[in-house]
Amino acid sequence: MKTAAKAVTVRKAEGIPPRERIIAVAADLFYRHGIRAIGVEAIAEAAGTNKMTLYRHFASKDELVAEYLRCLAEKANASWEKLAAQHPRDPRAQLRAWLEEMADHLESGDERGCPLANAAVELPDKDHPARRVIEAFKNAQRNRITQLCAAAYLAQPELLADELFLLLEGARVTAQSMGRAGLGERLIRMGEAMIAAHQK
Repeated sequence: MKTAAKAVTVRKAEGIPPRERIIAVAADLFYRHGIRAIGVEAIAEAAGTNKMTLYRHFASKDELVAEYLRCLAEKANASWEKLAAQHPRDPRAQLRAWLEEMADHLESGDERGCPLANAAVELPDKDHPARRVIEAFKNAQRNRITQLCAAAYLAQPELLADELFLLLEGARVTAQSMGRAGLGERLIRMGEAMIAAHQK
């Protein structure tokens, strides 16, 4: 694991506390190499600290993984809040903006794809603390889309939310297996067609 660790720039002091530095380095390593491929020794080395310090902040690697994913979920939730602020009291515009944002991520994102989806594949154990973070985030995202569909007075909002959610998940897999060219544009076009089909 030391080889993987050396690929990461050590994030030393300059105002970054050890806990945040460990999370940042772990996020980079987990995303680029996979959660199961990286051990705590590699993370501690890359973060410029030691295992004792790491375990002082996280009781186990599982807890560190869960916190890494929790931070990602918080960033995604912040994006929803930003869309709401940009389009106040306009759920239809928020849906459109969300599609555009997801399209941008698909076409400009890293080849490894969605880190939460990747983690779900690597962590099939339902009792894993990180798995619970993933499921809570995915459910919250689906509920947010459902609420916007209902607020926009679209027919069968739960069904439409499922359709949009599955469209995005499928697009993410397609990006990794078949390439990204034009994928964002197709996502927007298909998403808008689904929304139009649910107009009352």
